[in-house]
Amino acid sequence: MAVNIAIPKGTRDFLPLETHRRNYIFSTIQKIFQLYGFVQIETPAIENLSSLMGKYGEEGDKLIFKILNSGDFLKELKADDLETKNVKQITSFISDKALRYDLTVPFARYVVMHRNEITFPFKRYQIQPVWRADKPQKGRYREFYQCDVDIIGSQSLLNEVELIKIIDDVFNTFGINVTIKINNRKILAGLAEAIGEPDKLTDIAVAIDKADKIGWDKVKLELLEKGIKEKNISKLFDIFTNTNENDVFSKLISSLSNSEIGKKGITEVQQIIDYLTHLTIKSKVEFDITLARGLNYYTGAIFEVKANDISIGSNCGGGRYDDLTSIFGLKDVSGVGISFGADRIYDVLNELNLFPENFANSTQVLFAISGDNAEEYCLPLVDEVRKAGINAELYPDADKFKKQMTYANNKKIPFVVIVGTDEMTSNMLTLKNMDTGEQMKINKIQIVNTLINNLK
Repeated sequence: MAVNIAIPKGTRDFLPLETHRRNYIFSTIQKIFQLYGFVQIETPAIENLSSLMGKYGEEGDKLIFKILNSGDFLKELKADDLETKNVKQITSFISDKALRYDLTVPFARYVVMHRNEITFPFKRYQIQPVWRADKPQKGRYREFYQCDVDIIGSQSLLNEVELIKIIDDVFNTFGINVTIKINNRKILAGLAEAIGEPDKLTDIAVAIDKADKIGWDKVKLELLEKGIKEKNISKLFDIFTNTNENDVFSKLISSLSNSEIGKKGITEVQQIIDYLTHLTIKSKVEFDITLARGLNYYTGAIFEVKANDISIGSNCGGGRYDDLTSIFGLKDVSGVGISFGADRIYDVLNELNLFPENFANSTQVLFAISGDNAEEYCLPLVDEVRKAGINAELYPDADKFKKQMTYANNKKIPFVVIVGTDEMTSNMLTLKNMDTGEQMKINKIQIVNTLINNLK
């Protein structure tokens, strides 16, 4: 009977080529992070559930993967508890840990716990997986990697500018044309005040954050369900849908004339845009009044990045959070950060055929052997080649050369050193270029220099 083998939906295995390409993404991003003076940290995959719940909004909380307590996790539950079907209440009895939803909230917890061991402003980067109980679809997975970079302990808008420059550097290095969208949650808070719904900022942000996916008609329905009056929704939509890029700030200044927080948001965005004029930014930077970022913890500038040549959703996003560490007991520590979605970047690079071909080659030369004692003859040669920094393999079996060549072709190994009886007798090895098929004889003492010259 055949065994049905599968992995959970929204997760993936990675073949060697895919792993090499993912490492290319990670190493490229990591080098740019380090170029700007950021240091690396790591946090556990598992966090206390209490550290995560309530930080992402009602919808985000639903997507947190809870971990059942060890042992008899039902012993604290009573029959009445089950009958109420109160999920939150039941969860509190059977689970006190969860897989992390993102890297930002664990980072805030990390800062509070290690505040006496780090130097502020603290510039950290983190490249690790996160998990969300989301519906899997193209570009959306339940297990995926985030590449986060944050600056905490400084309110300067120069930090936002630096993050925009990092975004520009990363995507230009990859060759991906993107638009960097910016907004400010203070502007959205001002708009909520202006339409007479000051207490509905979170509901407004969560709803309009979905506009690209569900359309404005459904956004309106969701806002109505949250108790926002239809006339106030109309005021909001008038600003969102009837404002063009040329007069957006003048219209906002007029709409937010009585909102101090809204005016502060406008000033911050204008200051960031002014700073950017002093830098070379190759990507398009666009102020988008409808950009909301639905997560609860954002309080200032917010960012989102989308590829221009492919429709796949956001590849990077983030923003300013002033109060996040206070939930863990440390007040008045402002931070700002962005997160690159490595998996979506992979999909973009793959669909646009932007992966460098040579990066995928792990092995640069294969030693193919035939004849008695060929392996003993080759072992010191392979060792010498590796000491020179050349990735090399020794084929482990004296199979027919055709099979060994097929192995090299399948692994896209660019060069093969053929070592048979004649080669061992004469000490003249055969070097084959697998791309062109050309072969040349070289003395074994010249093997390292010849390979170095051919691999340039």
